Amino acid sequence: MRGRAAGLAGLAALWLGGCMVGPDYTKPSAPMTPTYKETDGWKAAEPSDHLPRGQWWAVLGDPELHALEEQVAAANQNLKIAEARLREARALVRFNRAALFPTISASAGASSIRDSANRPFLSPNANTGSSGDLLFSLDMSYEIDLWGRVRRTVAAARNEAEATAADLETARLSLQAELATDYFELRAADAQKQLLDETVKAFEAALRLTTNRFQGGAAPRSDVAQAQTQLDTTLAQAIDVTVQRAQLEHAIATLMGKPPAAFRLSPRPLDTRPPDIPVGLPSQLLERRPDIAAAERRVAEANEQIGIAKAAYYPTVMLNASVGFEGSSFGNLVNASSLLWAVGASITQTIFDGGRRRATSDAARASYDATVAAYRQTTLTAFQQVEDNLAALRILEQEAQQQRRAVESAQLSLQLFTNRYRGGVDNYLQVITAQTVTLTNQRNEIDILRRRMDASVLLVKALGGGWTAGPSAREGNETP
Repeated sequence: MRGRAAGLAGLAALWLGGCMVGPDYTKPSAPMTPTYKETDGWKAAEPSDHLPRGQWWAVLGDPELHALEEQVAAANQNLKIAEARLREARALVRFNRAALFPTISASAGASSIRDSANRPFLSPNANTGSSGDLLFSLDMSYEIDLWGRVRRTVAAARNEAEATAADLETARLSLQAELATDYFELRAADAQKQLLDETVKAFEAALRLTTNRFQGGAAPRSDVAQAQTQLDTTLAQAIDVTVQRAQLEHAIATLMGKPPAAFRLSPRPLDTRPPDIPVGLPSQLLERRPDIAAAERRVAEANEQIGIAKAAYYPTVMLNASVGFEGSSFGNLVNASSLLWAVGASITQTIFDGGRRRATSDAARASYDATVAAYRQTTLTAFQQVEDNLAALRILEQEAQQQRRAVESAQLSLQLFTNRYRGGVDNYLQVITAQTVTLTNQRNEIDILRRRMDASVLLVKALGGGWTAGPSAREGNETP
């Protein structure tokens, strides 16, 4: 009968140890559509099922950008901050997991006590004495996780570590995309500078033409003044572009963890063309976006907090044990008669707390609702970013074709008006107007190409870049 009772008690302890109060986690639903709205007319690349993993910028086809991207991950200080946050989160997983095991401590002490002859309530003739005490003990305490509070705390820390790992990937992807955007902005500035420098040469030739015609009496002095004004205006624009380029170069240096004085990019006009980027299916976006993964992991963490709050309604069971030796001298410290031990258990139940546990539970549920809403909003924002850049690339491609025709027409018009001016048919105002229109259209063409490259980078970023949820995101977060 005693053996049966002990067995039943053991089974009860195992059953209670496996109980967990609170809701089981279910991944919340997210807004979803079967296809993207802006893919009409979109030319998907082959293969169309994935982007290059890791080095996503390879699809942009710029070797110099590739070399810069290789350096940014190792040197950027904001990325180092995110990496340190991840190490901290993983350390907290180990910290919370330690509560699943007993805490064992050792103590040793020596003391000597002499009683006072003037103690209260002591007769004057009473003898005073002194005593010594030597103690060495091992102590153990352990909380039996009957209601799953400790296990849920570990699970919450693990979910936070996984979310932090996704935060790191979000930071890395953002920095890589920012570098690519700044790089193409800089190359567009180089193209603008090249165009303006070439235009300055053309306007200098036009100024010489008008000066010669004025000196020959074939043109008024106003033509010379107009040509000089056009030249000076273009020179000012060329100088202004160099300010923008310098600031972009400084921004790239900072992203790479270098002082601006130690970094330089040689001028090279933007000549890259937007690549064909596979967008996949909307459902794949939930797997490819690290910020969506982080938001979902924090929903799981908030769910664990509800269970932790609910466990506070139930009693806490603690086991305590101690074993050691106590003696009056080193000679008798380790005698058999000096052995001491104690084993016990305690149950603590809060009877009244003024509504603290209820408030904690309500706060946990409100936090869960907030994280679910944040997860869904992150998903909606991701879809918006994909749709925005799909539309931008599709529409800008059409605009680029139209702008090319506008440039060709403006160049033809300028040539015709220049020839008519040389022949004395038109005045110089017609040439000035044609020059302005041509330069404006040429600068617009460069700007459209810049916007197309920026949209390509932002589309890859919106699709999650080269990140994918997998074991690497959970490295260091192993379950006990």
